[in-house]
Amino acid sequence: MTRIDNTVTQKANTDKTQRTKLILKPSKTNAKLKSEAYMNTRDTQAPVQFESFADFYPYYLAEHSDPRCRTLHYIGSALVLCLLAYAISTSNWQALWLMPVIGYGFAWVGHFFIEKNRPATFQYPFYSFMGDWVMLKDFLFNKLPKSEQP
Repeated sequence: MTRIDNTVTQKANTDKTQRTKLILKPSKTNAKLKSEAYMNTRDTQAPVQFESFADFYPYYLAEHSDPRCRTLHYIGSALVLCLLAYAISTSNWQALWLMPVIGYGFAWVGHFFIEKNRPATFQYPFYSFMGDWVMLKDFLFNKLPKSEQP
């Protein structure tokens, strides 16, 4: 083999090793890569398909990076819980129709006017709904990464 052939072979082996490492890395790393891929291509290509909520959640947190947006999400979620308690305690079931208006209303104000991004609800409705509640839980129990807390 010539020197050039050895270099090409070594590069091919390195590329194969890097691909293998990428596949074998933990879910959070893959989620971060998917989040970055989505952030770089969201206006031009099809959205990234997340394989699990664990893959989706880092992307969700990145879409809620402004503390004011997160605060609006927390307020909307808390009001939804209050409204649910009210509806159950008074048997006023018609009040439940306001739940999506209140919950999504606060969240979407945060996205459209503060984050200036499109809510994840439009492309990932189930994961986004779960993300709202997990983010609130993580906030209440101080489990958000330090850079993610308002």
